[in-house]
Amino acid sequence: MKKSSRIMGWLAARALLVAMTWLLSNPAMAAEFKVLVVMSYEENNPWVKEIREGIEGVLSPSSDIRYFYLNTKADRASGPKRAEEAYALFQQFQPDGVIAADDDAQVMFVVPFLKDKTDKPVMFNGVNAEPDQYGFPARNVSGVLERAHVRESLSFIKQLLPSVQNICFLTNNVPPGQALRAQVLREKDSYPATVSDFHLVSTTSALAELKPSLKASCDALFIDSLEGMTDPSGKALAHMEISKLLKDIYPGPLLAGNRYQVEQGALAAVVKTGQEQGEKSAEMLLQALRGQPVAAIPIMQNVQGQRIINVTELERRGITPRPVVLKGATLVREKL
Repeated sequence: MKKSSRIMGWLAARALLVAMTWLLSNPAMAAEFKVLVVMSYEENNPWVKEIREGIEGVLSPSSDIRYFYLNTKADRASGPKRAEEAYALFQQFQPDGVIAADDDAQVMFVVPFLKDKTDKPVMFNGVNAEPDQYGFPARNVSGVLERAHVRESLSFIKQLLPSVQNICFLTNNVPPGQALRAQVLREKDSYPATVSDFHLVSTTSALAELKPSLKASCDALFIDSLEGMTDPSGKALAHMEISKLLKDIYPGPLLAGNRYQVEQGALAAVVKTGQEQGEKSAEMLLQALRGQPVAAIPIMQNVQGQRIINVTELERRGITPRPVVLKGATLVREKL
């Protein structure tokens, strides 16, 4: 009888161990929360990868996370239809909370489907426009604004190239580019260089037409949000493709807003990071999921800046920075 009891006890313990192992290996069963993340851009976009890394660093231990991509860099016209599909997933998945990344996800998904229409907390990140443009904050919406470190980047380039006096800007004519232009217009009087021009272009043909102007009036060119610019066939191009074209159009040094843009041809930048955007919005969502009213979670803005230098460009241009300029900077090699 004792032997039979021992066997039964061993079997019960074994069954419990198997059940616990299965439970812990199944995120949907083990998770404290379900979270839907709607990204504006494509899954392989470098900025999206940075944001995802930041989100998962905070939420992975507690949450079953599902991602949906609106793909607006590659196919902006289909964004609203993709947003309807994202809302269908929201209804099917029934998440406890939502994170929406970048401006297109607000315009196409959060504002029409979620803002003031659900009790689920929604945290945005990567928003370039002023929040009141979307009616934020809202009863159920807060989040993280994205602002380029333009002033800091200009100070940095002048340490590398003191001769830079006139700066031009170039972006795709999309909401993030338009928001950057508004930021530059607000801040330009405080910049350590004169803003000569700000170019919003949508096609590579229009980009090529800027060649004489860029060469004549720009000691350096600040680029951002170039993805999605179309070639003569109507194909939306990735940043790396546009960066290669740009080298033939503008021979001067490039500044940028993101690390991958430096790795793909720009000389230097004080970059904002997607990791900060993802991490902060995830922390804010976690506060809401654990009982903090969204109204008590104020909108915040990115503050972290990382100095990045493209060593390939330094060598190409024969620039030898002073050691103090290199201190604390991250050195990268070009990946074109």
